Amino acid sequence: MSRYFPEPDDYGRHTVFGNVPIITYAGQQIQLSFVDLPADSVVDWHAHPQEQMGMVITGRARFQIDDEEKILGPGDMYRIPGGVRHRVTPVETPCHVIDVFSPVREEYR
Repeated sequence: MSRYFPEPDDYGRHTVFGNVPIITYAGQQIQLSFVDLPADSVVDWHAHPQEQMGMVITGRARFQIDDEEKILGPGDMYRIPGGVRHRVTPVETPCHVIDVFSPVREEYR
């Protein structure tokens, strides 16, 4: 096993919010997550202590972060401070998103 190049068996694989598959990989202080949002999915209101940043890769999604709302598309980025409630819904088609968390979300390791 390489210390620097993980194999697919090293990834975390989870389904969150009912039907949203995620693939994760964690280092010591940060965690990367690939989120595959089906067109009919909802990442409902929630908050967590970890800071979160990310980028939309494909599709479009409505991001609601605290009292702000914006539809993001490919290349758009977002930042969610720890403890701030947020919600995400795809707009019309599936959406792919890359998330980074710090510190690591142990439940998604």
